[in-house]
Amino acid sequence: MKLTKTPNRLINEKSPYLLQHAYNPVDWFPWSDEAFEKAKNEDKPIFLSIGYSTCHWCHVMERESFEDTEVAEILNKNFVSIKVDREERPDIDTIYMAVCQAITGHGGWPLTVILTPGKKPFFAGTYFPKQDSRGMPGLISILTRVTELWQNEREKLLQTVDDITNAIEKNFFTHATGSITEDTLSGAYSYYENSFDPEFGGFGRAPKFPTPHNLSLLLRCWKMTGREQALEMVEKTLESMYLGGMYDHIGFGFSRYATDRQWLVPHFEKMLYDNALLAIAYLETYQVGKKEKWAKIARDIFTYVLRDMTSPEGAFYSAEDADSEGEEGKFYIWTPDEIKDVLGQEDGERFCRQYDITPEGNFEGKSIPNLIKTGYQNGDPQLLKQLFLYRDRRVHPFKDDKILTSWNGLMIAALSLGARVLDAPEYAAAAEKAVQFIRQNLRREDGRLLARYRDGEAAFPAYVDDYAFLVWGLIELYQATFKPDYLSLALELNRDMLKYFWDEANGGLFQYGSDAENLISRPKETYDGAIPSGNSAAVLNLLKLARLTGDRDLEEKSRLQLKAFGGSINETPMGHSHFLMGVWFDIVPPIEVTLAGNPNSGEMKEMLRAINSVFRPELLLIVKAPGEEGEQLSDIIPFIRDRNPLEGRAAAYVCTNYACRQPITDVKKLKELLG
Repeated sequence: MKLTKTPNRLINEKSPYLLQHAYNPVDWFPWSDEAFEKAKNEDKPIFLSIGYSTCHWCHVMERESFEDTEVAEILNKNFVSIKVDREERPDIDTIYMAVCQAITGHGGWPLTVILTPGKKPFFAGTYFPKQDSRGMPGLISILTRVTELWQNEREKLLQTVDDITNAIEKNFFTHATGSITEDTLSGAYSYYENSFDPEFGGFGRAPKFPTPHNLSLLLRCWKMTGREQALEMVEKTLESMYLGGMYDHIGFGFSRYATDRQWLVPHFEKMLYDNALLAIAYLETYQVGKKEKWAKIARDIFTYVLRDMTSPEGAFYSAEDADSEGEEGKFYIWTPDEIKDVLGQEDGERFCRQYDITPEGNFEGKSIPNLIKTGYQNGDPQLLKQLFLYRDRRVHPFKDDKILTSWNGLMIAALSLGARVLDAPEYAAAAEKAVQFIRQNLRREDGRLLARYRDGEAAFPAYVDDYAFLVWGLIELYQATFKPDYLSLALELNRDMLKYFWDEANGGLFQYGSDAENLISRPKETYDGAIPSGNSAAVLNLLKLARLTGDRDLEEKSRLQLKAFGGSINETPMGHSHFLMGVWFDIVPPIEVTLAGNPNSGEMKEMLRAINSVFRPELLLIVKAPGEEGEQLSDIIPFIRDRNPLEGRAAAYVCTNYACRQPITDVKKLKELLG
């Protein structure tokens, strides 16, 4: 069926996902009062479709159904149809994804939900083909049946509405209180140990997601217990992900997940958040054992992000699609003849042997470059560059160029850590540019943070993830640059987060603010899935800011937050790895180091290298420079006011487990102290 030449209402939206549907014959509405008023006035149910621009099965459902005039006719006659970009409206997505999981036992995108005009759901699923197929009901059958029931047996259709709404509130958004102890960490570790794949790394069977915060938690378990297996699981997983096709060996960066056990065949879309969190995992693992390959992979991730995913103003784009020219993975796959045409016969044959490019292929008759069979890790940069330049002339996958505050916060954190660990100030400079963009474009005049920027428009009051991830990034950026302004901004945004999201009755943080649109539920998310939850990031932020500044009120808030979710997290610790990093940070003896002196002096740089070279995630670093910046920092952190250089030399003030030692000026002694 041909697309209509007349655009629907989505043509006026900024979301790339909504704009992809702007020429569908379906009479789409964005989520709006207008849509719900129309449904109410015309007594029609709502057909709600949620997805995102780089979602492969969203594209499939669009081609099969939403571009089809037969489907459009049924929808336009009997429903009011609403499209939602889950990355712009995670609040809507969270609620109705919980509905889908409650009704069907699973979830995913595209998410398909049918609602009353009052926003209450009574049907949910994910992808549906147009016609009944392979035991799946087709969309036409579903829409036809719902229409019949709505018109003739509505009471029967709606008898479960309140039950569904109550069930998601009770089972998904209500949390049990309790105390979290070291035993909870042990429970999570046992799960990872039992589900670890010793042959290919990762946990469980296919599909395999990177979930880098699981690896970061395991590094902390290794640090706490000395269990070598924890470190081995991390290194095996990082190695296997890199060797597989989930890593783009030609252009760098990681895809979203692997569809198979050995990480060979990716779901080819690339997400900003995965690459930020993976960079952090590789950097931390590099700190542990100083294996250069981990540093190289982190650098390559940053090369990809700064080259392909950064706006001219310095903010970071959201994602790249799996599909190009209507085919999944087409941009990334090769034949031996192509390789030899680019590199010549001898180099081409060698490259094909190293990277498993074969005549029979490993993906739909062509080959995804990978190193699973050879383990080869010394690729010729010149050959890779030639292939990159050749591939660059292909039709590129679609790039979702919207700028999300939350995901930018994660990349700011990753780049800032990279600047410290790799002694690479250019990464801190890139992080600073992104912060500057957010300050200028994603804050209202009253200071309220906004969630999304695209094409000159900032929109949507920011969610808890936006605040928590940006504060995380700012804490890391302060410790990379030691500019007091970033610490001050982190504290300011953290105060706003508590103002808009804190649950005064039960503790914890709601997903959307008290000043935002009121939906059928107000969730508090703690699950650390592909991306950590805002609550998980916030608990670690609160603890770090409390220790950095000596603010006991922030520490008390963190305790309330730990207690608010403790019972639920004890039940499923493996699903809360980032939250448990906050628990770990609270349990281990803290280390705070204040360096007093000129940050550009040779001895200060030596001290910084000594600190940044070790894996000490419990260590918080303050640098008090002379002059105005030092005074500004002392206003934020009063207890450092009397910490100064000693006899003109840079001095390190080290406090461990709440006891402060005599200041030292000798780098060797500092190294000994830090272990």
